[in-house]
Amino acid sequence: MPVEFLGIAATHDGSETTPRSGAAFDKDYTLRLARAHEEHGWDRVLFAYGSGSPDPAPAAAYIASRLDRLQILLAHRPNVSYPTFAAKTFATLDQISEGRLTVHFITGGSDHEQGREGDTLTKDERYARTREYIRVVKKIWTTHEPFDHEGEHYRFHDFVSDVFPVQQPRPNVSFGGSSPAAYAAGGAEADIYCLWGEPLAKTAEQIENVKAAAKAAGRTDVPRIQVAFRPIIAPTEELAWEKAHRTVGAIKARRERGEAVTRRHSGHDRPQNTGSQRLLAIAEAGERYDRALWTPTAAATGGAGNSNALVGTPETVARALLDYYDLGVDILSARGYDLLGDAIDFGRHVIPVVREEVAKRDAERAARGTADLAAVTA
Repeated sequence: MPVEFLGIAATHDGSETTPRSGAAFDKDYTLRLARAHEEHGWDRVLFAYGSGSPDPAPAAAYIASRLDRLQILLAHRPNVSYPTFAAKTFATLDQISEGRLTVHFITGGSDHEQGREGDTLTKDERYARTREYIRVVKKIWTTHEPFDHEGEHYRFHDFVSDVFPVQQPRPNVSFGGSSPAAYAAGGAEADIYCLWGEPLAKTAEQIENVKAAAKAAGRTDVPRIQVAFRPIIAPTEELAWEKAHRTVGAIKARRERGEAVTRRHSGHDRPQNTGSQRLLAIAEAGERYDRALWTPTAAATGGAGNSNALVGTPETVARALLDYYDLGVDILSARGYDLLGDAIDFGRHVIPVVREEVAKRDAERAARGTADLAAVTA
């Protein structure tokens, strides 16, 4: 199966290790970073969502109108707009991008972060709302006659959109989470299921949970699996590990100065969401796993989001990513701490190695299939 690479479409140059140098929306930097991804072999970039951050939809439209190939993963929280409005926004963006849009629906794992924009539902209620929201959006994308909707969270009458996606029958839907409620919602509705980087054995368990949820929802297919990491690469193993320890040192120094290194926490509170709790538990159990997975970056940020690292030379990190590919992961998400420089380095030195090895695996698999068919029909 083909492999795809997802990067980050940040709107400024700040990261956990370095404060941003300018405004929250730096138009020139946003374009430079996206162009670096397009020019160095990446398939798509994520426009993330934060309660006080620049709106990702117009930022994505800005990039889509200036680049020709780079695909867009747009994060969206259902609490911020009605599904009729959102479906039109997504369809318009798919038109602007000429069919390069995927929408990532975020249920929200932190009551504090959700409350910043007036969302007072419980976590279970949020998951129920998200499932209803996705179903409504899908129907709006694919229905050309007016219809009514009477649901638990949304009610409207005689609605039909006048703008439809380029992609037929619709753009893909992306979803993530590590709780039973997340598996149930994403297993039922997602085309792509997103996980944060964990040890191989735990990732395999999560993939099986997603497959089981899809089957329980009556699906005959299963979502594609995406896994996210923070690669730290250098020409030698020694230099890579020196860089890794400098990275953690920089994160800790910022936190000790009282600087906000992530958007999720208001302070040093324990995270509510299962995914972050899992990352912290893994970090507490050990620093190094498998070929190159390293957990102190997750521990230093309090398990905030995609935060486990892969450390080593480009060849080591590429082999580590191939281990996940062999589990059934075909979308690999990566984001460094120097967003622009690391996107270029990863694109130059890691992506080609992974793609070459995946092509070899696919060719060998196809050859075995042909040989097996010939043996059966002989």
